[in-house]
Amino acid sequence: MAVVRRVEPSGYTKISPLGVEEQRVNVLLDPVGGGWDALGEEYAVDAQVLVEEMPNVVRVPTSAIFRQGDGWAVYAVVDGRARRREVEVLARGGGVAAIGKGVRVAEKVIVHPGDEVADDVRVSLQ
Repeated sequence: MAVVRRVEPSGYTKISPLGVEEQRVNVLLDPVGGGWDALGEEYAVDAQVLVEEMPNVVRVPTSAIFRQGDGWAVYAVVDGRARRREVEVLARGGGVAAIGKGVRVAEKVIVHPGDEVADDVRVSLQ
């Protein structure tokens, strides 16, 4: 565990061992707890950064949300039919969207809705 002290204001490009250009930025961390003294100077660390925690929101795949005017929407499946719902997207990342309003827990949504999907169209679950 660590707390982010500073994210440096400019990034840089580095070529990975596989030859892929990667955009990188240095982040300075302040260690919390033990185990850090085993690391030496110039070590690289793969880390997961928790940006925001939202324990009481509905999450849907980002591939289920789409633009509707100035906002966002999803197609929920209700009684075998697609129902367009305006949703409040609180955050997106890692392939999921945190939804504040518009979809209930355990409600099924259509992922990658195509041009054939519209409000009130009959759908089948596969």
